[in-house]
Amino acid sequence: MSFHTLKFVPLVNVQKFKDIVLLEEEITLKDLLLRAPALSKKPLPESLLNKPLKSFASILAVKAPSDTPLYKPPGLSVSAPTIAQPKKEHQDTETTEKSTPESHTQLMQDDSEIDPNELKYHNDYHKSISEKNAVRLACSREIEKAASYLRAGLSVLVLCDKIIVKHLWEKMAGKARLVPKELIVPVEQEDSFMPQGLKQRQLASLKELIKDLKEGDVLIIPHLDLLAGGSDSNISNESREIIELVYQESDRLVLAFADRSLDIPEVLAARFAVRLMISGVFSTVIYPDGEEVCLGNTLITKNEVSRFTNYEPDELYKNVAGMNPIQIRHAIQYAVNEYAGQDKVEVKQLYKSIREFKVQTSAKFEVPKVSFEDIGGYENVKTELIKALNLMTGAYQLPNEELRRELIPRGFIFHGPPGTGKTLFAKAIASMLKATIQVVSGPEVTDMYVGESERKVRELFAEARKNAPSVLVFDEFDSIATERSGREDGGTRAGNALVAQILTEMDGFRPEVPMLVIGTTNRLDMIDAAMLRPSRFKPVAIGLPDTLARREIARVHASHFNIDVSPEILEIIAKSSQGMNGDEIRSIFKDACVGLFCENPPIQPDAHRFGQLVGNLRKIAEQKSVSTSAYQQSTQSQNVGPTGPMITL
Repeated sequence: MSFHTLKFVPLVNVQKFKDIVLLEEEITLKDLLLRAPALSKKPLPESLLNKPLKSFASILAVKAPSDTPLYKPPGLSVSAPTIAQPKKEHQDTETTEKSTPESHTQLMQDDSEIDPNELKYHNDYHKSISEKNAVRLACSREIEKAASYLRAGLSVLVLCDKIIVKHLWEKMAGKARLVPKELIVPVEQEDSFMPQGLKQRQLASLKELIKDLKEGDVLIIPHLDLLAGGSDSNISNESREIIELVYQESDRLVLAFADRSLDIPEVLAARFAVRLMISGVFSTVIYPDGEEVCLGNTLITKNEVSRFTNYEPDELYKNVAGMNPIQIRHAIQYAVNEYAGQDKVEVKQLYKSIREFKVQTSAKFEVPKVSFEDIGGYENVKTELIKALNLMTGAYQLPNEELRRELIPRGFIFHGPPGTGKTLFAKAIASMLKATIQVVSGPEVTDMYVGESERKVRELFAEARKNAPSVLVFDEFDSIATERSGREDGGTRAGNALVAQILTEMDGFRPEVPMLVIGTTNRLDMIDAAMLRPSRFKPVAIGLPDTLARREIARVHASHFNIDVSPEILEIIAKSSQGMNGDEIRSIFKDACVGLFCENPPIQPDAHRFGQLVGNLRKIAEQKSVSTSAYQQSTQSQNVGPTGPMITL
């Protein structure tokens, strides 16, 4: 292998040169220079031209130097028109001649022969993007980071979506200048006396590979989770053998991959010096020379961009931040195909299709259809929430991006009586963010088996990040985030662990991934104090509506149920429904709609009818209050004996 570092000044399109270097490492240096002409900073030996790009330590695109000459590649011609030159009365015709390998004829001695402005980066879109290239572009940071650890002789465990694994490990090993030895599934021998299962065959192959590793080799385990997955409390026999094997050969260099949604024993994960998480994508792609390019310029093709009007590369990231590169390409292809045969459509249709695609790939998330206009009243709550959401959407002009990230809220806790629209507000927030939403009931998360509740929380947050921009709602939040206790019983320990897992997930937020967590509860006093820190959840009170809010709620529901109501009747309903929540007011118009359209003869929704409906609600509330009081008195009398309170054991 050759470990040269080569520096070139591209003559036509810098991006094309960089893309070929980054994505087509199998081609030779000669092919690169034929497709993307460039001048070298040092004389280039002809012997290097037939070497593949992956055999070089790095090939960099640099700006034209001001104090050193540039050289033509030996044996390759460079035509004068490809070089941007200032107007001169006399052109140096010798610059178009071929340079010979023996003399490495100097192309130019003066920097004035090249206009540096013509050598800047060009944001041209790709003609096509394969899945492999999409992964290598979007994960360029992680690839380089993993390679740096491997070069230092450190084994690496990469936690990422399984679909991108095959496109990562070869590039990581190549960047580290190591020879990869992949663990593959051996074909079962037909004449085998004792048929072996898949894991047994992989284990046998692993034993051979790890013992035969030489200096400069790296063992690749693409599916460590499938080979040795499981919790610490339930380690399979195969996993025990693998753990023993990798620790016996602890000096061997290993690059392994595991899906984020699958567990592997901690004792096995501890064998790796470094754990690298790949979750979603960054807003920019970094090329080998350090140049940062907007993701919206690299993961979408020229033809795809031409289908949408007003496309801004920076906006794409906000809609795909949590997806892996292959999912992004699938989502864009889906959106383009959806509008096939149509003229150009607004770019907002692209983002709408991407949200729909994410919902179709995840049965848990949905696209909300509720806006703040659909919620009557609560103007103070709306103002507070919209102000926070404007920070997330970038509506405010702040001194820098880092400050905006610090100001962005991570989550809200909506607290108040039942039926006041807490979940409705969460859906309206998702609509404003143009995000997907998942509503989870708190008791759904809890599980009788140790560790299962924490695993469910991890999966929920991982799925929310994958579907970003997203809103994750925990209904009845007090059931999973209660105040932690110092008691030693098993139930308390499990509850404490669940709260700790939620806190860990909240603290692990990536600021650039647009994701919001909302908890709803009727009992704010039961929530653990750590949850209510300003850097985690911000409490927002959503109480019973006042008169003005009740009138607005009545107006919204009257319009929704097609009930024609005069302002005077709306005012009467608002005043007579004091103490009622929004859900109860909605039921008034729901019943009025049934009477008008489903009864024969129709019952007209006049003042008398609405008075009757409000009276029915009052009667039901009184009966409920009497029943509750009677039950409490009955309970107390049963616990009182002839000489005093009964003591129950």
